[in-house]
Amino acid sequence: MQNPFFHGVGGVLSADIAVPDHERELGFYSKVLTTGPAPLWRDDLTNNQGTPVIGLGARSPEYEALPLQWMPHFQVSDVAASAARTLELGGQELMHAKGDDGQSQWAVLVDPTGAAFGVIPVVFDESNGASHLDRIGCISWLSLVVSDVSSICEFYEQVVGWSAASAAIEGRREMRRPDGVAAAEICPMNDDNEGIPSVWLLSLPVDDFAESLRQVRDCGGEIVGEVTGAGHAVIRDPVGVYVALQANK
Repeated sequence: MQNPFFHGVGGVLSADIAVPDHERELGFYSKVLTTGPAPLWRDDLTNNQGTPVIGLGARSPEYEALPLQWMPHFQVSDVAASAARTLELGGQELMHAKGDDGQSQWAVLVDPTGAAFGVIPVVFDESNGASHLDRIGCISWLSLVVSDVSSICEFYEQVVGWSAASAAIEGRREMRRPDGVAAAEICPMNDDNEGIPSVWLLSLPVDDFAESLRQVRDCGGEIVGEVTGAGHAVIRDPVGVYVALQANK
């Protein structure tokens, strides 16, 4: 079973980015992600029955230190401990918010490959387990292409609380939440993913896959790679940010 969207350790609820040319970027994603008769995304890009899923912010001086890549937010048991472990394992800390009492609220971290991500405390589920929150307007999958799969798996095991397991495709590793459900995948660099940098690649569901790809081209983006017949494509947006589109099933 695979499902990044989860309330608990290792779960992924959202992702964000601060971009230059914000109005153009907002127009690009609004067109690409809202195709079909029943799109899973609202025009403001934040729908999951009112729960924010992705946030597209302007690149103000406050965010100049952040890399130009989508940053998923991973829930962890202890933000401060995850930040400290990141530094011990050769990563970086870019931002670390603390309350008046000195307690860590969230942090933006970078792994040894340069992939950025956020860590946040566990978000409690207020939906009473409503099943409609599992897939509607959620990040459907996460993948990271790296040169050394084993060491990066170990990094995320220690920082996020995932455990690595064999994936369906040889060489890849699934990163599983404590309940055993896969939340992400670490992939080795090879000919199939040539040109894709070591960034967390969000797979976002779209209702009309072909139309979304047309909008990518028409709105100044580029299709980097497409898996024929699988309804999956990696794209690069107008400012050079990588993301994946997944046909809703």
